[in-house]
Amino acid sequence: MQTYHSVSCFFQRTLRSLQRIYIPCRFQHAQNPPPLVVERALRSIKMDTYETPLIRNFCIIAHVDHGKSTLADRLLEITGTIPKSKENRQVLDKLDVERERGITVKAAAVSMFYPYKNQIYLLNLIDTPGHVDFSTEVARSLSACQSAILLVDAAQGIQAQTVANFLLACDSFMEVIACINKIDLKEAKVERTIAQIESEFGLSSKNIIQISAKNGTNCGKILEQIVEQLPPPKYSRTGLLRLFVFDSVYSSQINSTIINVAVTDGIVRIGDKITSKLSAKNYTVLETGIFTYPDRVKTDALYAGQVGYIICDTKHIQDTVVGDTFYHQGDDVEPLQTFKVPKPMVFAGFFPFDEVQYNIFEQSIERLALNDTGVRIVPTSNPAFGKGMRIGFLGLLHMEIFNQRLQSEFQQQVITTFPGVAYQCRIVGKDNIKDYGAELLTISDPLKWPDTNIIRETLEPIVNGQILTPTQFAPIIKLVCDERRGTLIEEYCIDDKRTLLKYKLPLAEIVYDFFDQLKQITSGYGTFDYEDIGYEKSNIVKMRICINNEEIDELSVLCHAKRAPTVGKEIVLKLKENIDRQQYAIKLEAKVHSSVLGRQSIPAYKKDVGAKLYGGDKTRLLKLLKRQEEGKERMRSIANIQVPRDAIIAVLKRK
Repeated sequence: MQTYHSVSCFFQRTLRSLQRIYIPCRFQHAQNPPPLVVERALRSIKMDTYETPLIRNFCIIAHVDHGKSTLADRLLEITGTIPKSKENRQVLDKLDVERERGITVKAAAVSMFYPYKNQIYLLNLIDTPGHVDFSTEVARSLSACQSAILLVDAAQGIQAQTVANFLLACDSFMEVIACINKIDLKEAKVERTIAQIESEFGLSSKNIIQISAKNGTNCGKILEQIVEQLPPPKYSRTGLLRLFVFDSVYSSQINSTIINVAVTDGIVRIGDKITSKLSAKNYTVLETGIFTYPDRVKTDALYAGQVGYIICDTKHIQDTVVGDTFYHQGDDVEPLQTFKVPKPMVFAGFFPFDEVQYNIFEQSIERLALNDTGVRIVPTSNPAFGKGMRIGFLGLLHMEIFNQRLQSEFQQQVITTFPGVAYQCRIVGKDNIKDYGAELLTISDPLKWPDTNIIRETLEPIVNGQILTPTQFAPIIKLVCDERRGTLIEEYCIDDKRTLLKYKLPLAEIVYDFFDQLKQITSGYGTFDYEDIGYEKSNIVKMRICINNEEIDELSVLCHAKRAPTVGKEIVLKLKENIDRQQYAIKLEAKVHSSVLGRQSIPAYKKDVGAKLYGGDKTRLLKLLKRQEEGKERMRSIANIQVPRDAIIAVLKRK
């Protein structure tokens, strides 16, 4: 195995060839950097020397916390893209939220130069997230690659998202190299994991690489297998230019959008006039380059099979759409095969803490959503908070990460309402259908739910879920799924210790705390993955929250009739804790139609009217108490209760 640590004549030849190919400048590392670290210190790279046979585009896919980012660190070290150091931890995870949580939420691309058998290969790596909420990042990363490294934890074995990501790679007809990570752990079960990979994925045990990404054990073999076994891109430089946009990000430093592209055919150079296939708008290419660590590096051009970035004279953030195809102005090309854009599953309202900051808030939302195809944004308004955004996400973690990035990267203080899902209802009456624009309505905002009298039927979103659990916990999990209105589809044992359960579940039953409950039951060993399968008929009701018989629109909730009593009691109890006592009694009720499902009361302040009495007939005290009660009744009948904003926030705020 040849790595950059070896001191040999080979690297002398490599260094001389690099000096001939590239325009040299001063080193960023003063102390005898390895030859390939020269690459990162050069001002300009001539990419025309890298024909497609010398290019490999691949990504790393795995379940969450199986070591993808750690393996990426080792590959960057071996290729000399970064100097070897114990401080190299998650170097491709550049977001603060990624380092705080220790998970990858954003796919990251990087180019590496690897010398092998007297050739220098260009390896384009894309590190991907592992959580199901960020499957859209995996899908578009696969669209820019021809192969993948499947990483499996030796201690945990195959998990739910391992299966899901492998199937995504198979759908893209990719070559896959299987690697078993964390073989250095005491609890590692390497032979069992090999057997799982063979039985579940049909991959030969002879080609499975056993590694420790933390210690660097056998990581060099992965690079050798990438060059030897994985196919190069089959594209042509002589064909018409086609650029596939697989990501984009707004940069405040250059006040423009950096567009991540995979060049499938042709050549793109600075100054080229290109056109968007989706919008038909024309742009001028201002800069081309590749991604290295820690910064991007400008190049003279990008050629067929290469992965990099372009910067154009785009006027608006919305000009760049992930999945778009760019081509030379005036040419006629077929659009590239795009990945499937997922549908949002969880919806929540986002409102600026201060309405005066709405314009800045709106701009921040647009910039953050620029490169997130899983987000859907619809302007909305709320009687309590004013103007805001109703945003759809792929899951609860996706929503939390989005909210955290909005606060940390854009310094936005936001009010986030309790998350919900989008229900459907079918209405009757020609006039009603004309007013609403359709017979079948998809609604996530309770304020827009039609009157019950015109609704013929209601439907809710359903998912197919895969639960992978130790066999001893399977009976308890089945009870939990039954309580959440789930239907068992299939159950089988992967091996003698693990069981795979396939359930059909209502989405509303799993988006809140199902995953946390699953982890608690299985002591952290259970995993869950799901996919949307459409809508099914259900009994969905709108719950109204009333204060002294006056309906508070902004506190209305859509839920299944079975869940309504529990949800109603929680809301009125929360209101009682956050509304101050008044001079009159306050009645809090949660209603569905005319039925009261939850009730709380806030007693009135009561003056001791009998304090001035010194004995005498008891009827005097009763007369004063009756007069006090009549006065409070009159006050309650004319009073207009102003629900404090903090009380509404406390009720609507996500748990």
